[in-house]
Amino acid sequence: MNRHRRHAIATVFIAACAISTGAQAQNGSKSAPWPTKPVRLVVGFPGGSSPDLTARAFAEPLSKALGQPVIVENKVGAAGNIAADAVAKATDDHTIGLMINGNMTIAKLLNPKLSYDPLKDLQPVSLLGVSPLVLTAPAQAPGTTAAEFLAAARAGGDTWNYGTPGVGTVGHIGMELLKSRARIAAVHVPYAGYPQVATAMISGDLQLSLLPPALAAAQIRAGKLKAIGITASVRSALVPEIPSLSEAGVRDLNLEIWNAVAAPRSMPAPVVARLSAVFSEIARSTDMRQKMFQQGWTVQGTSAEGLANRVKADTALLGSIIAQQNIKLD
Repeated sequence: MNRHRRHAIATVFIAACAISTGAQAQNGSKSAPWPTKPVRLVVGFPGGSSPDLTARAFAEPLSKALGQPVIVENKVGAAGNIAADAVAKATDDHTIGLMINGNMTIAKLLNPKLSYDPLKDLQPVSLLGVSPLVLTAPAQAPGTTAAEFLAAARAGGDTWNYGTPGVGTVGHIGMELLKSRARIAAVHVPYAGYPQVATAMISGDLQLSLLPPALAAAQIRAGKLKAIGITASVRSALVPEIPSLSEAGVRDLNLEIWNAVAAPRSMPAPVVARLSAVFSEIARSTDMRQKMFQQGWTVQGTSAEGLANRVKADTALLGSIIAQQNIKLD
């Protein structure tokens, strides 16, 4: 073998090794440098909120799995969209976000001028937890069954009011979906958050609302509110004592709130795949299942594809109601 041929073979071998090493790094193998610094987990809601509690529950096991600190950063405002925009625009490959339904589905449908596009600018990582909503009313509300209550709501027409945490939230769009399915005409009254909605119902200012199970159950068990049914076709382990609205004859009302992890579109696909696997493994651990259940969530821990499918389905469902009811942000 002549000198030139040996040199050519050596050059090809070195290049192949470089490609292999780069591929290992991108795939997040044991020899990979990623993550090379702390990972930011951005949350669009304040400390103590449900998304914040979920993010902090995952931060420690995620840090152990990745070998770098995981810093939860609260960027509050615009129903989580300020944080979602920050994640969408991040280019450091070390920023991810803890999102709720609206940030990844209907945000752009409600506001065409939104500074990010959930479907184009965010990559799904994993769906962490889901929960139905509970149709709730004041303790003194009419009817002893869901069917009787809904009949009273239909008779009340637009003299009845329902509360939500704001225009465009899943509680709002979900109630409009319920109105179309149950043929009721209650008028929307937005509040600062779910706790304020519950307080308004207890005082009699509102006749109904869709509340998260963790909040609703406490007030229902205290005798301050009445449970009508959950927005699902079957009962939920989170509140097994509350019937589904399907049992009252309300069909095609499978609505859940959920939280999930998303990454910027610019993040390399192998890194996203690694994150998806890690989040899924953590979510399905016995310890995390218990923590999430206590926070009011049924654990999912899906693949990135699983979350992408959920985003697509919810965008279609909620988007149809937005278009039908001509819902817009003020």
